[in-house]
Amino acid sequence: MKLIIAYIQPHKLEDVKSALARADVGKMSVTNSLGCGAQKGYHESYRGVEFDINLLKKIRLEIGVNDEFVTKTIETICSAARTGQIGDGKIFVVDLVECIRIRTGERGKPAIG
Repeated sequence: MKLIIAYIQPHKLEDVKSALARADVGKMSVTNSLGCGAQKGYHESYRGVEFDINLLKKIRLEIGVNDEFVTKTIETICSAARTGQIGDGKIFVVDLVECIRIRTGERGKPAIG
């Protein structure tokens, strides 16, 4: 089992969700996030005061998958979120030690679904 954490551009969320649904990956958590990376932010002026905006809006996806879905999930996110520009995002894959479905008490692979 793996936990896939992906940071993507907000405008690509619907594309990624649709692509994941077609790949039979339908269970995920979505969170608004702020972050900075290679984009470095931008410079803005408001009422004569200049400041740098270096925390940009991103979307964080968390998807728990069984091992046979890891590659398919990563490839699907990459293809749906890619624009070819700096700031497309990142994907982190973390070992998932345990998963427990609260409703039934199932553990491990059956709990992820």
